[in-house]
Amino acid sequence: MSSVSIKDVAALAGVSIGTVSNVLNRPERVSPESRERVHTAIEKLGYVRNDAARQLRAGHSRSIGMIVLDVGNPFFTDVAHGAETRASVDGYSLLLASSDEDTSREQVYLDLFQEQRVHGMLITPHGDVVSQLIALRRLGIPTVLVDRQTENRTFSSVAMDDVAGGRLAAQHLIDVGRRRLAFVGGPRSLRQVADRLAGARTVVHQASGVSLETLGTSALTVDEGRAAAETLLKRPESERPDAIFAANDLLAIGILQTLTMSGAVAIPNDMALIGYDDISFAASSAVPLSSVRQPTALIGETAVDLLLREAQAAGDENFEHEQIVFQPELVVRASTSAG
Repeated sequence: MSSVSIKDVAALAGVSIGTVSNVLNRPERVSPESRERVHTAIEKLGYVRNDAARQLRAGHSRSIGMIVLDVGNPFFTDVAHGAETRASVDGYSLLLASSDEDTSREQVYLDLFQEQRVHGMLITPHGDVVSQLIALRRLGIPTVLVDRQTENRTFSSVAMDDVAGGRLAAQHLIDVGRRRLAFVGGPRSLRQVADRLAGARTVVHQASGVSLETLGTSALTVDEGRAAAETLLKRPESERPDAIFAANDLLAIGILQTLTMSGAVAIPNDMALIGYDDISFAASSAVPLSSVRQPTALIGETAVDLLLREAQAAGDENFEHEQIVFQPELVVRASTSAG
């Protein structure tokens, strides 16, 4: 059965197609009698307007595109939830996509959101997409960077001070008496990872008798955390670190699982462990995990606020892009505190 069209509604109501269009979009231009006939015809025929097509013809939609690095990471899930909640307040929907840290996949979604003429885009970029984002802005699709600071003011952005977060984590491990620290995380090309390591190094360099080694990973996942822990377990006990700073909580949970199951390392007595993000699983892990907390929902909400301001200011050459940077918070649990 074919779908009911606006032409069918007009025929049944005995009015022109233009009159039906006015009833749907500009009802004040139509007499009460004609509006009544059109609404009666719509009800009888079960007509449903195609808002998506209408919005595309108008050159925009009520959707916001969002591309994150890994939708399986609870950090990005929580950020997206905050963005969706804020967007819905103004009548927008959120289209969520995951690049999986793959530049080609990222490109596919950028092209798709452009074709769909989204109202704007939120992105945690993996590849070098600056030139394309600038081109999208010229087409009327503004972009806000999420969980990423910018070197200049080309785009609005919302992020965490990850250097400060790295300092918090390393200083806490030193304060609880640890001296042989290891940073586990990668790839180092991710700005967040590089900044967290840089912050930790700053603190270690200023501390007497404290060392910091790095164990790279190919991704920020539980499996990569398990692999890193297996590497540490192959070392003699005297050559293992006495504290680990994991670049995110997923890595830390993988490390915790492997070390605990081995029975060879007690957390935190033999090895203190701290993660980053403070995802919901951190507090409920086998040994509650210390972490550096990010205000995930607030990051998402703020990103949408920035995007709506960007869209409203489209074409204003004097508009100043905003860079919002949140400060991290240390959350201490049993994985770093024997007490």
